[in-house]
Parts: sequence; structure tokens; C-alpha cells
Amino acid sequence: MWTARRIKFPDCLHVTSGFLSRYLRLGPVTMAKSKFEYVREFEADDTCLAHCWVVVRLDGRNFHRFADKHNFAKPNDSRALHLMTKCAQTVMEELEDIVIAYGQSDEYSFVFKRKSNWFKRRASKFMTHVASQFASSYVFYWRDYFEDQPLLYPPGFDGRVVVYPTNQTIKDYLSWRQADCHINNLYNTVFWALVQQSGLTPVQAQGRLQGTLAADKNEILFSEFNINYNNEPLIFRKGTVLIWQKVRWLYLEKNGGQEESSGT
Repeated sequence: MWTARRIKFPDCLHVTSGFLSRYLRLGPVTMAKSKFEYVREFEADDTCLAHCWVVVRLDGRNFHRFADKHNFAKPNDSRALHLMTKCAQTVMEELEDIVIAYGQSDEYSFVFKRKSNWFKRRASKFMTHVASQFASSYVFYWRDYFEDQPLLYPPGFDGRVVVYPTNQTIKDYLSWRQADCHINNLYNTVFWALVQQSGLTPVQAQGRLQGTLAADKNEILFSEFNINYNNEPLIFRKGTVLIWQKVRWLYLEKNGGQEESSGT
């Protein structure tokens, strides 16, 4: 027969805690804290604004020197451009919230979804993940594109994170980077034609092009070197765009039937 007994609530908790500790062979439950944990308060909040496009842009660090040391072709080296694109593709495969990437010369921009919540939208996480994956891929795939040129030292890439609030601003950003590609490539094409084919020194070629407009540069290319700039490869003039492509496939079920599905 049951008899009533008055138990204080703290005593009950103590008994229960002791029973669980003995039963599970666990010590007292304590939080992993220390007196040094206050240093976390110095970490800056770098959360990107919600519902904005997050762009991570990488640029090769001191790539003029890197290109000279590794004998890049001038004004454009197809091997280097395709290696950059391979690295960007690897980044997109690892970070699937990237919806589009644009690259030219020694830079690449990666655009994350507006609603992406990866890394809790911390700018430092976006940048470091993209930069580290890109740089390691550059070293990893080097021999696939530069078979006869050893990698003399590891390349470096700096990065920045910018948020764009509207579809129009992200469109203008990508247009800006493509316009920059056209301006730089037109100049470099004329510059190296003057150096390599006319025998001018780099200083003389720079002086020849000082103050010229796009029409003047096109005229020099066509009249002196028989080069129609519009016939140059698009990868040189416009850069490279990487996007996801939706595909369809068929797979067999156990009962022998077929079912169509789709994915990206």
C-alpha cells in the first residue's frame, strides 16, 4: 500500500540527476565554457543583407609577374583562361547556391542566390570558401592545361564580397565586368601587336596608344596588322559565363518500367 511522502522539488532533481549519472555512467553535465570565451565578443558581425544577391569576386594577386614567370602567351593564353574556368566550375559544383559565374583575364565573379542562407550569410565564409576552393583547384588542375610548364610557385587570389539589392543592380554589375573585359582586351590586343609585330618597346607602344579611342585602336589593328577585332575569339572579347543547365534523363525501375525526371 502506498504511503504519502513530502519531497522537496530540489531534492527530487538531485535524486534524478544522480540516478541518470550512475545509470548512463556520465559525469555531471557542464557547459564547455572558460574564462577566455569573452574574446568571441570581438568578432565582427559580417552577415550579408537578406534578400540581396551576394557576389564574391576573385582577382589573381600579382598575376602580371605570375604570367611572365610561367610564360603565358600574350595578349591572351587560352590554357590559362580554360584553367580559370575549370576552377570556377569546381567552385560551383561544391557550392550549389551559386547561380551564375563570370570570368575574364585573371578574375572570376560568383553570384549566390538571393535567398541563400549558406554559412548564415556571413561574408567572410562566402569569400574564404570560394577563394580556398578556387586556389586549390588552380594548383590541382595545373598540369591538365600546362603540360610542359611546371608550376614554379603557388598562385594567390584576393577576394571581396558585395551585395546587390535588385535584379537591375546585379545585371549592371555583370555588364560592368564584361565592359571591362572588352576595354582591357582591345587595348592589350593592339599593345602586343605593336610590340610583337612592329618591334616597338613597351614604352613606345604605350605612348602610341595614349589618348586613343576604341575606333582608333580598331583602325590600327585593321590597317597595320590586318586584324578585324570582331573576329577575335569571344572568350577573349566577352569573357566566360557559367550557368546551371536543366537536363532530363530516363532511369529504369525495378519492375522494368521507365520514368522521366529532371534536374540541374
